[in-house]
Amino acid sequence: MSEGLDKRLRIPPHSEEAERGVLGSVLLDPASALDKCLAKHLTHDAFYDVRHQVLFEQLTDMSQANVVMDAITIAEWLKTHNTLEKAGGYDYLVELQESTLVSAHVEYYCDIVLEKNLYRKLIDYSNTLCDAAFKEEQEASLLVTSAEEAAFELSGRGIQTKIPDWKESVKHAFTEINKDPNDIDHGITTGYKGLNERLRGLAKTDMIVLAARPGMGKTSLAMNIAENAALGLLAKGNKGVSVGIFSLEMSREQLVRRMLFSNARVSMRDVRDHLSTENHMRLTEAVDRLSKANIYIDDTPGLEAVELRSRARRMKVRYGIDLIIVDYLQLMNYSKFSKDGRQRETMAISGAIKAMAKELNLPVVVLSQLSRANEQRAGSNKPKLSDLRDSGAIEQDADVVLLLYRENYYDEDKDNLAVVDVAKFRHGETGKIRMSFIKEYTRFEDRAEFQNEEYES
Repeated sequence: MSEGLDKRLRIPPHSEEAERGVLGSVLLDPASALDKCLAKHLTHDAFYDVRHQVLFEQLTDMSQANVVMDAITIAEWLKTHNTLEKAGGYDYLVELQESTLVSAHVEYYCDIVLEKNLYRKLIDYSNTLCDAAFKEEQEASLLVTSAEEAAFELSGRGIQTKIPDWKESVKHAFTEINKDPNDIDHGITTGYKGLNERLRGLAKTDMIVLAARPGMGKTSLAMNIAENAALGLLAKGNKGVSVGIFSLEMSREQLVRRMLFSNARVSMRDVRDHLSTENHMRLTEAVDRLSKANIYIDDTPGLEAVELRSRARRMKVRYGIDLIIVDYLQLMNYSKFSKDGRQRETMAISGAIKAMAKELNLPVVVLSQLSRANEQRAGSNKPKLSDLRDSGAIEQDADVVLLLYRENYYDEDKDNLAVVDVAKFRHGETGKIRMSFIKEYTRFEDRAEFQNEEYES
C-alpha cells in the first residue's frame, strides 16, 4: 500500500536547470536562440514549470508578431498581456538571464526538455491505460491497439511536426504541372495503360474505392494492381513498390495461389487432375517473377478500423510500404459505433480509412460491395454511385470511385469486356475504361484496339 502511495507522490521527470537554460539563452540572444528552439519543435507545453510555459509561449508570440526583442520590450510585452507575474515577475527574468552564461548550448538544453516531456507523456498515458485495464470496460485487444497508436504518436511519426513552407509548396505544385502527362512517376502504377492515363497513377493520401457486385472480379482486379505495382509494370524505370494487403475475406494461401496462377496465365482447373510440362514451366517462371515483388499480406479476419490503422502503421515502419489494399470494407468493424447502426459504423470505418491514407501518406485502395439496386433497375444492370452499399459516406470520403462491371456476368453470350467506370475523381475527369477479363486466369488485361467497341452509358 505504501509503495503505491510513494509512486503517486513521485515528482514527474523534469530538469529545472535545462528549462532555465533554454529561457536564459533566449533572453540573452532572442532571435538566434529562439529560432534554434523552434527548429527543435519545442513548444511551451514541453516545459514542466508553469512559469516557464507562460514565458516561452509569450516569447514565441512576440517572435511571430515581429516585435523587437530585448529585456525592455519583453518585460513590456508581458505587462501588456497580463502575464509578467505568471512568468515569475521582472526579478525572475533577470535571474534567468544572469544564470545563463552563453546561449550557445540552447539546442542541448532543448533536447533535455523534450526528453523529460516525453517521459511525462509516457507516464500520463500509462496511468490512463492502467486505469482502463483495471476497469475492464473495453476489450483488451482494443486497449493494446490504443497503446500502439499512442506510442506511434509519441514517437513523432504519427503527426506532422512542421508545416511545409508555402513557397516550397507552390514550387512543388508547379513542378507537378510541368511533368509529362504520360509520366505517372508521381503516382503508383496500376499496370494498366487505360487506368494510368485516366488517373495518372494512384496518388498519395488518396482513398480509392473499387466497388462491384459479388462475382464481378473486384478482388482479382485489386490483386492484379497489387502485383503490377510491386513489379513496376508500366512504371518509370520499371521500378516496383512495396504493397501491403489486408485480406478480410480470403486467406494468405488462397491469395498467393490465385496470384501465382494469374501471373502464369494458367487455369487452376487445368492443373487439378494433371500438371502438364508447359503449365509447370509457366508456374515456375511466375514463381521467379513474383518472388521479386515486395508484397505483405495480413489476412486477419474481422479487423477493427482502429486495429487496421495500427497494423498499417507497423507495416509502414517495418517494410516501407507505398500502397495499401483492403479487401473489403463491409467485412470491417468499428465497435465504438456499432450500437448506432451499420450505416453509422460504415461511415466511421470509411473516415478511418481516409484518415489512414493521409496519415501514412500513401494511396489506399479499398474494395466495397454494391447494393442490389443495379440488378433491380429495369433495362440496365450498370452500377451507379448511389449503389454503394451501407453509407453515402464512402462516396464522400473517397477521392476516386471505380465501379467494375462485366456484361457477360449476366449474359454468357457477351464477350469478355470489363468496364471500369471512374465514377468519381476528385483530381480529374471521370470516364469509362474498357478492359478484358480472362476468367480462367482471373486476370484483367488492357483491351486490344480491335476490341474497342462502343459501350453504352
